[in-house]
Amino acid sequence: MSMQLPKPIADYIEANARLDLDGMVAFFSPDAVFIDNGKSFEGQEAIRHLFENEVIAVKAIFVPDTVREEGGNVIVEGPARGDFPGSPLRFTYRFTLSNGAIETLEVRL
Repeated sequence: MSMQLPKPIADYIEANARLDLDGMVAFFSPDAVFIDNGKSFEGQEAIRHLFENEVIAVKAIFVPDTVREEGGNVIVEGPARGDFPGSPLRFTYRFTLSNGAIETLEVRL
């Protein structure tokens, strides 16, 4: 990936490319919030459960192709491919970082 991403985001995306569940969760703060099309998952355990069922189960891999900063957030866009209807689908990821970890990740189609 040639774009410059903050380390926790780059590490999360690399873990996703390997479908490494533990690696993906590791870059979230303990009290992080993941918002998936308006539905919130709070804390690492809830995020882990979401990833198990919605990412790992369908082998969904996100490949960013654009990045920008907006209002203190890092916005990353690109397609996700996997074993799910409509693959590939284009997503927008809005990351908020705090103390070297992902504090909030909002994902929208």
